[in-house]
Amino acid sequence: MENNTSLQQQLLEAGVHFGHLKKKWNPKMLPYIFAEKKGIHIIDLNKTVEGLQEAAGALKSIARSGKKIMFVATKKQAKELVQECAVRVNMPYVTERWLGGMLTNFNTVRKSVKKMQSIEKMLGDGSAENLNKKERLTLTREKEKMEKVLGGISQITRIPAAIFMVDIGHEHIALAESQRLGVTTFGMVDTNCDPNKIDFPIPANDDATKSIAIIVNYITAAIAEGLQERQADKEEDDQNDVEESAEAKAAKFEEKQGEGEERGRRTRGTGAPKRRVPAAGGARRTPGNGPR
Repeated sequence: MENNTSLQQQLLEAGVHFGHLKKKWNPKMLPYIFAEKKGIHIIDLNKTVEGLQEAAGALKSIARSGKKIMFVATKKQAKELVQECAVRVNMPYVTERWLGGMLTNFNTVRKSVKKMQSIEKMLGDGSAENLNKKERLTLTREKEKMEKVLGGISQITRIPAAIFMVDIGHEHIALAESQRLGVTTFGMVDTNCDPNKIDFPIPANDDATKSIAIIVNYITAAIAEGLQERQADKEEDDQNDVEESAEAKAAKFEEKQGEGEERGRRTRGTGAPKRRVPAAGGARRTPGNGPR
């Protein structure tokens, strides 16, 4: 309870509770609105805490399973922050522009990524030295342009398991593509958006930098915790494998040793038959040795 109270206080100080003007509200946000003050809707921070903790728990589980979570924030006040957080947990991100078909036409986007990587390789290993100055300059500009848009997704080879958006209204194309492919969606939802469009809504002010920062940092911390637990599980499994391997080798050695001892006992017990020795003073009868 104290943790929730502390979290609520931090959210309050960051201005997470400030919504949009009443005239811009979406009626489906009614369950998340606490009150109205001077024509502005106030978000219920109890609902924010519930949504934030639920989303954090789900994202932690996804990260622990080894799947990727894509961060999407093309709003000016969220770009740098979201990029930093995504890089911190080694997750893909889109902060410049969402290309239409980035998920639904993923194979084509991957071709563009490979082209960008091939240009980087040419410029890095000296292959471009054979080109003239104008061609090298054209390649450099093309690489910079592609890296700006595709740099955040250059390391993923498949569609992510989940997507986190700062403003689901602003990122409506990303949301539509995610829904079409069945990708789990998380996002900050302000009073002018429909919370029913995403799987894990977090009612919060998605315009203020401080509000975005506290939500994104909380989510990132949960993902980092999931990754740490995954690493710990992996190390434990490796240790168990080593111990099992050592035990298996010891058991195999004992088994072979036991088989050797058993074979030795059988050999001693079933030796060559003893030669029959005639009684003392007796002569061996042989054909033709009888009385004449």
